Amino acid sequence: MITINKLSLQYGEKHIFKEVSGRINNQDRIGLVGVNGTGKSTLLKMIAGEIETDHGVITKSKNDTIGYLPQEVATLPADRTLYQEAESAFGDTLNLQKEVDRINHELAACAPDSPEIASLLGQQGELQHQLEQADIFTMSSRIEKVLHGLGFTPADMDRYCNTFSGGWIMRLMLAKLLLAQPAFLLLDEPTNHLDIESLTWLEDFLAGYGGGLVIISHDRAFLDSLTTTTWELSLGKLTAYKGNYSKYLVEKEIRMEVQRAAYDNQQAMIQQTRKFVDKFRAKSTKASQVQSRVKQLEKMDIIEIEDTESKVSFRFPPAAPSGRLAIAAEGVTKSYDDKPVFADLSFELHRGEKMGIVGVNGAGKSTLVKLLAGLNDKDSGTISTGHNVKISYFGQHQAQELPQDFTVMEVMSSVNSGMTVTQIRSLLGAFLFRGDEVDKKVSVLSGGEKSRLALARMISSPANLLIMDEPTNHLDMPSQDILLEALIQYNGSIIVVSHNRYFVDSFVNKVLEIKNGRATIFDGNISYYLEKTRAQRQSDAAKEKETEIIEDAPDAKKLHGKDARKAQAKLREERNRLLGPLKKDAASYEKEVEELEKRKKELESILADPELYNDQKAFTEKSKEYSAVEQKLEKAFAVWEETLTRIEETDADI
Repeated sequence: MITINKLSLQYGEKHIFKEVSGRINNQDRIGLVGVNGTGKSTLLKMIAGEIETDHGVITKSKNDTIGYLPQEVATLPADRTLYQEAESAFGDTLNLQKEVDRINHELAACAPDSPEIASLLGQQGELQHQLEQADIFTMSSRIEKVLHGLGFTPADMDRYCNTFSGGWIMRLMLAKLLLAQPAFLLLDEPTNHLDIESLTWLEDFLAGYGGGLVIISHDRAFLDSLTTTTWELSLGKLTAYKGNYSKYLVEKEIRMEVQRAAYDNQQAMIQQTRKFVDKFRAKSTKASQVQSRVKQLEKMDIIEIEDTESKVSFRFPPAAPSGRLAIAAEGVTKSYDDKPVFADLSFELHRGEKMGIVGVNGAGKSTLVKLLAGLNDKDSGTISTGHNVKISYFGQHQAQELPQDFTVMEVMSSVNSGMTVTQIRSLLGAFLFRGDEVDKKVSVLSGGEKSRLALARMISSPANLLIMDEPTNHLDMPSQDILLEALIQYNGSIIVVSHNRYFVDSFVNKVLEIKNGRATIFDGNISYYLEKTRAQRQSDAAKEKETEIIEDAPDAKKLHGKDARKAQAKLREERNRLLGPLKKDAASYEKEVEELEKRKKELESILADPELYNDQKAFTEKSKEYSAVEQKLEKAFAVWEETLTRIEETDADI
């Protein structure tokens, strides 16, 4: 368990946190949310121990380990391959293996009657037992499974770490954390560099993770799928909500209504009190009453209303009329340095259709949208646009092309969009440029600010076909919602590349998948595409398994009738003999886990009762029992999980 007790952080006059408190239990699934700049990443770093805090403010159980994934790319050893770096997640286990190897070497060098043999054999047995508990025999398969799930290929295993780009290094850092299996995983934007296949795999992996999770993410679908509690940072306060991100939004709106009502009542009372003070300040007969009200105002805890500027709305101007066809590709081929990206790629997009492009990293998604926007040349094939189609393009590197000596406002005004100053300011506000920030020079903006400005400029350009490459990369969720609403209302055509499933799922009605150099069209949204491809993978896996069974039984064709029934009966007998005891153990461990989880929930309910804190002895007893139950649960769950794994492996072997 991790406990945060009255944590404060202040830069100058500004309070980032002010006495925030919270508790993270070993099975918790927490989404940490808040607008940009509220300190989410800073809080995660503090919990991870990356930033020092006062003693006792953040505490954790002695044996609990914490794994932290930052947003920034780490420097990895240049002399290690991908596999070696992933293997380093098992550092303790590998050290045990080295010690066993050393003892084996010493045993080989000992004389048969040496008195040291007994001691060495004892050490060897103990270390071997520890290695078995660490499951060293499945280490290689686990490494390959995680690396493959995050998008690495078998050819990548022997590549040196310094040959990978920053996005792939982040995947490797994530892989090491997943392999190490710490008690708590703290993940800061883990989906930023993942394509949709790797993201789906990570989601499935974390759904079955045995430890606690705290996740910062701008991917709403990811948070909704994994989290059961939402922590919101706002105005220096940490507020906990039950439920995932979507449930948090509903609950927050209810709380905001209550807060606004309380704010209005307090403001009315303040005005009334001030009028009384101003009216009777000069009257000696009312002096004591005036002073009483002045003190009342001074002692009052002023209710603050949270920032509501995220309610800014924006709509695209109506798209100019065009022909029925928006854009078409016919037999398009592209390669770099004789390495093919895709070949014979064809599709049509009609007026008003909105298409998402998906595929693993490196499949050619960004290459394709640049070809469609006319920024790069194709090797062969044709790309044609329909009558009166005007394209507006946003790429991941558009920010570098902004005029450095222009202000934010000047950049927007230079676009011949027909928008008024008020409309431009409203659009800039949606992308977090508010007040005097519109007068900042482009040269002093951060990378994220430049990307947001480039997106705002693109949106303001008159067009009836929008082509966008990762438009949500630097937007927090309120800004994403503003852009999303505008894209839903937009009556032109859209082509978008994005790993943000909720965002794309809400408006696309067509999906183009690039895989192995080929393109496949799916008529539906991202959810439909994922459902169809998942069903196809399951079907392919079942066929592959059936083929393996047939191939692994060379005499299968010779067995018929009675002989075949005998072989099947023998197989069932062997399965029952090997799996029976394991299944019995698994059922016992499962029952123990259920009982411990039930008691843990009971204790959490007891500890949540404020009345308990009045009885210090009872509070201490219940706290100790809670810690003991939590430790027992962790051990029982690990043994149960290990038994289930052995059942799966044994069944697969049979």
